[in-house]
Amino acid sequence: MPKLSLYRENFTNDYKWFDRRISEQFTVGCATVLIHKYVGPINQGTSNDATQPDYLNQSVNNIQDLLYLENRDRKYDTTVYRLRMHHTMQNIDFDLTQFGLFLNNDTLFCTVHKTDCVNTIGRLLMSGDVIEMPYLREFFPLNYDEVQTSLKRYYVVQDTANAAEGFSPTWYPHLWRVKCEPLVDSQEFAQILTQPENQTNYFGPWGKTIAYFEGDRVTFGDKNYIAKQDVPTGVAPTGKDDDPYWGLDPNQTFRDMMSTYQKNIDINNAILAQAEAEVPLSGYDTVPFYIVPTTVDGEPLGSTYTADQTLVNSSQTDIPSSSESITPRNNAWTMGYLTGDGLPPNGAPVTPGVVFPRDPREGDFCLRLDYMPNRLFRFDGAHWVKFEDRVRTNITPSNTNDTEHYAFYNNPGDISTTDRGEIPRKQSLSKALRPKDDN
Repeated sequence: MPKLSLYRENFTNDYKWFDRRISEQFTVGCATVLIHKYVGPINQGTSNDATQPDYLNQSVNNIQDLLYLENRDRKYDTTVYRLRMHHTMQNIDFDLTQFGLFLNNDTLFCTVHKTDCVNTIGRLLMSGDVIEMPYLREFFPLNYDEVQTSLKRYYVVQDTANAAEGFSPTWYPHLWRVKCEPLVDSQEFAQILTQPENQTNYFGPWGKTIAYFEGDRVTFGDKNYIAKQDVPTGVAPTGKDDDPYWGLDPNQTFRDMMSTYQKNIDINNAILAQAEAEVPLSGYDTVPFYIVPTTVDGEPLGSTYTADQTLVNSSQTDIPSSSESITPRNNAWTMGYLTGDGLPPNGAPVTPGVVFPRDPREGDFCLRLDYMPNRLFRFDGAHWVKFEDRVRTNITPSNTNDTEHYAFYNNPGDISTTDRGEIPRKQSLSKALRPKDDN
């Protein structure tokens, strides 16, 4: 008589019996979630970049960026699947084992029945799938009077594996465990977040081979459009006001209700505006300081005025100079790192331009605007002598930072090549250092 053993090398009737009982347990005691199935990266089309291949078929095995191993532009199935799922509810707890306070309830470990999952969505849950949990909706948000709808809760699958508690006495797994984290407003989930809150006549991303009727709504790029009239196949939204077929959809999207992106941008802009008001330029401001004019030998100019004279200020115009110039010959003790502002000391007048003025007098200043950075010169009676360079610029990157350093990194022009046509001069290292095929 053979020895008794629940383990078999194949899926026997014992395995099927356990599997049906476990599936029934999920049906009775678990909640229904909505699965947004990841179907692969969006095809980027033909390009000269070998690290971003043009795939013939849509597949979850495709990789959009072979250099960074990223799938930044993800495509999701327009069909939403219903599936039973179990996870443990968590309270807001603080992790005191580390420095500071950390919330540890933002990660969920969920379990689904493997056979039911495969029968429902065609495969097991994988990294990139998005799970919508209707029972975790917030029905009373702070801006309930404005939104007048519930806020949905989305989680994205980060990792998957067989659940240890899902092994039956036959030694085969029946449960699939997934690690989920809250979905954030990022490029990967643009297709989900750009969906309109009102799903009436919404057909998902625009399709090249689909003809649409008046009132149909689609997503194109990061915006939603509504058909003004019947649209033939292949006519994509242009985003222009005079588009005869498509107009912007005025309805709110999930991103409008859930994302904090715009609020974060507004906060950042306000901080930058206040920072620019308090520290408008880099370096040190030397304009308020008075510099005593000196002779060629470095002695203070004139016998009537001394360094501790309180009546002398930057607006004084009746300082006798005899044969000597009344303007300082240099920045004296105010000279330092990033102090050049292109302004003469003591509020002296300056002539800006691209050429030196005619018939200058000794002590005159000229700011040459054709220099990069702008350069301030002083006329010593025979020569235009460099006084300083205007190196103080806005700390926040902008088009007003007209220095060689800024122009080098933010050159808006193009460069002509014989093999690749016009290439933008301003490129990130991630694009400039990509490998190219040379066959």
